[in-house]
Amino acid sequence: MSAPTTSLRAALLAGLAIAAAPLAAQTYAITGAKLITGDGSAPIENGTIVIQNGKVVAAGSSVAVPAGAERIDAGGKYVTPGIFAGFSRVGLVEVDAVSGTNDTQANSSPFNASIDVAPAINPTDTAFSVSRAAGVTRAVVSPDAATSIFAGQGALVDLGEDFDAVTIPRAFQFAEMGERGAREAGGSRAAAHTLFRNALREARDFGNRANVRGGGAAQSEGQRLSDVSPDLRMLESNADRPQDVLLTRFDAAALVPVVQGQQRLLVHVESANDILRTLDLKKEFPNLRLVLVGASEGWRVANRIAASGVPVIASALNDLPASFEQLAATQSNIGRMRDAGVKVAIGMIDDNDAHQLRYASQYAGNLVGLQKVPGATGLTWDEAFAAISGDVADIMGVGDRYGHLRVGAAGDVVLWSGDPLELSSTPERVWIDGVEQSLDNRQARLRERYRTPQEGVLPKAYER
Repeated sequence: MSAPTTSLRAALLAGLAIAAAPLAAQTYAITGAKLITGDGSAPIENGTIVIQNGKVVAAGSSVAVPAGAERIDAGGKYVTPGIFAGFSRVGLVEVDAVSGTNDTQANSSPFNASIDVAPAINPTDTAFSVSRAAGVTRAVVSPDAATSIFAGQGALVDLGEDFDAVTIPRAFQFAEMGERGAREAGGSRAAAHTLFRNALREARDFGNRANVRGGGAAQSEGQRLSDVSPDLRMLESNADRPQDVLLTRFDAAALVPVVQGQQRLLVHVESANDILRTLDLKKEFPNLRLVLVGASEGWRVANRIAASGVPVIASALNDLPASFEQLAATQSNIGRMRDAGVKVAIGMIDDNDAHQLRYASQYAGNLVGLQKVPGATGLTWDEAFAAISGDVADIMGVGDRYGHLRVGAAGDVVLWSGDPLELSSTPERVWIDGVEQSLDNRQARLRERYRTPQEGVLPKAYER
């Protein structure tokens, strides 16, 4: 490969310098906006939002603009919270088929539940800048199961243009309990449920032994999510565990916060029966903070899900019997679950979840359009946008800080060219933690390069 030209080299160095330079939050006041708060309420016409020190300090229809703020006239355009991707693997994959760039699975590792994806998340991943330019500012990032139903601990990230992507490490544990879980557990759903119960019993015993022998080494109920990690004293106090255990000490320690209810457990299930059997697990482990992921047949048992109080991060547009556990899939799934009282948001499990987070707004828009289809059940516009912003944050326990435009929340704000749920609309300006972000990305540069190619500027392959 030939050396880059002087101009290209300069551009690359400038891009690296921008990425390395610290970004500072300013005071912004966006006025004249069609303001969406992210909680499912109606838009605020002619609204104003003030961002200061990285946070929202005011948002509403009668807001005073502080002196010295950079004033931005939205001109009646939509201003919303940034999109919060409900389920993704962004930052863990650059090229799926190249193992050196794919950190979603640990196929040969002795560890499963204790794997923490945070160190592997790469904010220079191409999908970060592409998603950011599409208005995505936060994401749930999960590992993928490899040799156990337990995949490991996922993180909440921001998509800011810096190297501090991880907002909350070890925010949840992820497990597979449907067809995939049956396969990883030895070949049947019965084996998956036996493995699940055995693992949580081992974790419960592990934590109890640590409390007795280590002077309370187990994590306290009030600890922050980011502090949930194996404690050295906990590991040492379990050095002489019984020989019939199946979990490594690190995996057992990682599941202690799950069984104690300190860490969320996201479980991938699709069929109605698998959903009900997963909800039944709370009978033995009542402290579990379950979140169902996928749930293509959730509509069939929506009343049972609602009664359990367990929220759902659902795939929006599954409507084909792609597998036996999705025979009753329908695009009306999310709408029907919401109508039954289920707290539900949009996620993208196994659906370009490492690269195409920008599909979230399209999926939400399709659910709005579904209301016009006879016999179908969709979402209102306000519900649909909440399903890709505030509802995700609420389900993940961070609704007080992210996903909403409310006082005290992070300054994750997007000014759109038009309706954000329409494909023709694009973000005009994006802020993350009150810092305005570049919307430049590799796809945009390639588009401009080949939009109107001139004679002599194309690679030699195009000259033949």
